[in-house]
Amino acid sequence: MSPHKVVIDCDPGHDDAIALMLAHGSPEIDLLAVTTVAGNQTLAKVTHNARVVATVAGMRDVPIAAGSDRPMVREPRTAPTIHGETGLDGPILPDPQVALDPRPAVDLIIETVLAHDPGAVTLVPLGPLTNIAYAMRRHPPLVDRVAGVVLMGGGYSKGNVTAAAEFNIYCDPEAAHIVFSAGWPVTQVGIDLTHQALATPDVIDRITALDTEPGRFVRDVLLEYGRNYRAAQGFSAPPVHDPCAVARIIDPSIVRTRPAHVEVELAGTHTTGMTVTDFLGRGGVPLDTEVATDLDHEMFWNLVVDALGRIG
Repeated sequence: MSPHKVVIDCDPGHDDAIALMLAHGSPEIDLLAVTTVAGNQTLAKVTHNARVVATVAGMRDVPIAAGSDRPMVREPRTAPTIHGETGLDGPILPDPQVALDPRPAVDLIIETVLAHDPGAVTLVPLGPLTNIAYAMRRHPPLVDRVAGVVLMGGGYSKGNVTAAAEFNIYCDPEAAHIVFSAGWPVTQVGIDLTHQALATPDVIDRITALDTEPGRFVRDVLLEYGRNYRAAQGFSAPPVHDPCAVARIIDPSIVRTRPAHVEVELAGTHTTGMTVTDFLGRGGVPLDTEVATDLDHEMFWNLVVDALGRIG
């Protein structure tokens, strides 16, 4: 089979960095473009980080473009307690050797999709959904042109920034509402799934044993990320959210899903940003979203380690 053509929209971020390396190092993925959005840190910082990751990974031929610096209607929110002041605290960040594409992210997304056959390109948003919503608004035929959207965000039983809401959806719930209700195929890889993707000590040992520049970079990423997660949320090992969405494209058997209907709460006093998930279709609502439920932990980390080995 030919590789899956993918555009990744992200806010690097420790786990975004690993997701980019997984995509770049996997023969099953043809990474066409990377776009950035404010989320884990400011737009300037996450865009710089995307170029740093591309430099470390040897990702020289993939255009990187900056996108939205704030949510559609709300005030910006970042996550320094998890990702630090740079958005990628921990490893030594080299000066980026990969240039920034001059196009706005929304233009790059639309032009990349239109440059390929209908149904050929999958959008993979790993941060707030602002760029994706704006691209759809700018060019409505995008909805029928893409293969689908595989996103990291939300959760069907819990949140991580509030009791009800996950960070990516909470940052821009209006954008998330637009994306979930657009009518294109959506796969939601939320925190019920990603909290199963723990970077345990044996995982870090495997990555360290690669003894390559990308391997050492990811080791340092995971050590800092793990310290922050222990301090902020009490995890003994950190969950790496974003690579799970990439893994779903590489091998759907690793990230198993169930059909459901998802609505994004926009105005709840305690539930703004919640992805309200109905697996039963109550009231006749369509089960029109694939929601991730179960992860094969061993196969997932085999994918990540193998990809890091290839780019090393």
